[in-house]
Amino acid sequence: MYRGHTVAVVVPCYNEALQITKVLDTMPDWIDRIIVVDDCSKDNTSEIVRQYSTTNPKVKLITHSKNGGVGKAIGTGYIAARDEGLAITTVMAGDGQMDPADLPGLLDPIVDNEMDYCKGNRFKFVKGIEAIPRVRLFGNFILSAITKLSSGYWHLSDTQCGYTTINLKALQQIDLENIYPTYGCPNDILTKLNIADMRVGEAAVAPLYNVGERSKMKIPKIILPILRLLLRNYRQRIFQKYVVRKGHPLVFAYGFSALGFSVTLILFVYLLAMTLGTGHIPKAALMFFGFGTVTSLHLFLTALEMDYNENKHLQIILDRR
Repeated sequence: MYRGHTVAVVVPCYNEALQITKVLDTMPDWIDRIIVVDDCSKDNTSEIVRQYSTTNPKVKLITHSKNGGVGKAIGTGYIAARDEGLAITTVMAGDGQMDPADLPGLLDPIVDNEMDYCKGNRFKFVKGIEAIPRVRLFGNFILSAITKLSSGYWHLSDTQCGYTTINLKALQQIDLENIYPTYGCPNDILTKLNIADMRVGEAAVAPLYNVGERSKMKIPKIILPILRLLLRNYRQRIFQKYVVRKGHPLVFAYGFSALGFSVTLILFVYLLAMTLGTGHIPKAALMFFGFGTVTSLHLFLTALEMDYNENKHLQIILDRR
């Protein structure tokens, strides 16, 4: 137990035969349950974990009959931890890229009831940004910026970090069976947490690379699917929180903004056609285009401000010096 709270660690893994023993060996003694989810590995990961569990009863192995992705593996582990009623659940990858020394910093905000979900932030770690490969860093910045809008957690800066802790209350409130199955799972979980009105924050963690891990992430292949996921989650969040539950006025701001942009798009096509076809620019249409663009943009920014203010109480920023 950690400060009187039971703690589970979910370890999603796929073909981690070379790393998994090291990961299990470095788990702190006070961890109550280690749930290893083997996502249908092609190597002998399961055999290694099964043998390890014979000498460490804290280790529980769950195997998938077919490969579902890291999000699916995390969801399976979350369900197991929830069903056992463990107070806090952590996710630590099976490739050794998460330092157990950072775990207390992720657990303390949950134990102190300051957050329901705490994410690792590699940017806050001393020289953390310098340690992250540049291609990944650029992609992280882009996805983190869009995730702020999609999830409603505007204060998060390292949304792609998978080193997280979550309390039992949050696990009971979100749909664990339908977590996005692949590399967009951290973004999807954030949206689910926001819809459930869970408090979220960050704590500094060390970025570990070149520790024997083998990256399975193909950035060009995952960018577009994650962007589609973020757009879908954004629409779902707005609908669930502000249409189904509250009937919030920002819905009208978004609606009229979308209508205005649609009209201005039609006017733009009309102006372009007239300019190219006749060389004449209709002044009335140009005035309506300018007015519609400014008004629509103003309504859109107003809706964003409303959304930000509605989620302020869920955005936890701690100063732990």
